[in-house]
Amino acid sequence: MAADIIVIGAGPAGMIAAIAAARAGAKVTLIEANEKAGKKLFITGKGRCNLTNACDTQEFFSHVLRNPKFLYSSIYNFDARAVMDMIEDAGCPVKTERGDRVFPVSDHSADVIAALDRLINKSDVEFIKNTKVSGLIRESYTSDDKKEKYNYIIKGVFLENKEKIEADAVIAATGGVSYPTTGSDGNFFRHLTSLGHTIVDLKPGLVPLVVKEDTCMRMMGLALKNVSVTLKHGKKLIGSGFGELLFTHFGVSGPLILAVSSDYSRQCGGVSDMLTPTGEIKKDKTAKLGKGNDFGHSSKSFIHGEEADLYIDLKPAVSEEELDERLIKEFSQGQNRYFKNVLAGLVPGQMKDVFPEICGIRADKPVNSITREERKEIVRCLKNMHFTIIGTRDFNEAIITVGGINVKEVNPSTMESKLVKGLFIAGEMLDTDSVTGGYNLQTAWSTGYLAGSSAAEGGL
Repeated sequence: MAADIIVIGAGPAGMIAAIAAARAGAKVTLIEANEKAGKKLFITGKGRCNLTNACDTQEFFSHVLRNPKFLYSSIYNFDARAVMDMIEDAGCPVKTERGDRVFPVSDHSADVIAALDRLINKSDVEFIKNTKVSGLIRESYTSDDKKEKYNYIIKGVFLENKEKIEADAVIAATGGVSYPTTGSDGNFFRHLTSLGHTIVDLKPGLVPLVVKEDTCMRMMGLALKNVSVTLKHGKKLIGSGFGELLFTHFGVSGPLILAVSSDYSRQCGGVSDMLTPTGEIKKDKTAKLGKGNDFGHSSKSFIHGEEADLYIDLKPAVSEEELDERLIKEFSQGQNRYFKNVLAGLVPGQMKDVFPEICGIRADKPVNSITREERKEIVRCLKNMHFTIIGTRDFNEAIITVGGINVKEVNPSTMESKLVKGLFIAGEMLDTDSVTGGYNLQTAWSTGYLAGSSAAEGGL
């Protein structure tokens, strides 16, 4: 049994790599450990599949948090327009929503996966499912060309059933370690480190943050819209933004928090107990997650990190001076009222029950006895409500994986390993990640497409 190219992993990067290689004339075998393709793709965008972002290609790189220059060749080679055209040509119409986020018109991720399945079938890709790759067939590499620095050359793969498939090239697209119940167990990182590749520390990205103060937890379920946040580690700014935030039983979540969480993970995050030193999900952890895992919500799904300061501006459109004037007016109109009875007009929902504690003023204090200093403290809390971040939720609640294969060891023009000839790496395995909004999936499409086309070109 022989194939020109073997693609390991039928996620977005692997599927597009297989399609690109087949279109370039290669004979392709796609191998997937699960019973079907795109299990993680199925849950993206809350099941709607935010498949890319239609922003200008040059703007795309401003949304990449890690190693944007590494992605230049792949993104320009296969950009958002190319992804949209390919999916639509395969029978899945797409639409562009707020923030240039692109979704299938049907709002069903299954339709995107079905379109990719049709492309795979049309391209005559041999698709092997329910099969794990247990190793890579490799040989030592020698060359008279002094520019070539390869340690090994890839000759194919070993399957878990002891079968061997030979190939001219292998594309590794097995994903990171986020949402491990979808199959992202990190097992393939071990194979790549055995070939000399190094892994930049793997941490959860686009993940909820854990808060120290119980006042935060007592607001569980409260969603804030049109607020701004600033996250600092000492005097160093970690991140900031404007949008939506959600209080949870452990801390904070929502699009605004996810947007700053990856930088927190990278700069302040701790080490997950779910991982081995080589980046695999521990077998006992996988067993405990189980098929019924709902991606977290366990008190144990917590990685301790360094403390950081989160500041929430509840009234970003109003200055402190304007807010102070409003308080003076509110207090003068209800001089005999208690502080707790005027809060409904100042803060949303159940925040009124904990706000007095947050700003250190008795809930039953008459507003006519609130001092100027206390009024200033109320303003400060409305404009800079403070919480202490002490860590993140774990990989089973992370949308992406921060870290991965060091991109200095991968050729950005082809996605081929600089250490192993015939080995190409694509998608979430690489140490590059972006904010939410379709940018991470675009990276998977682009690096996968470039890996597939480059592998085919090298083997023909």
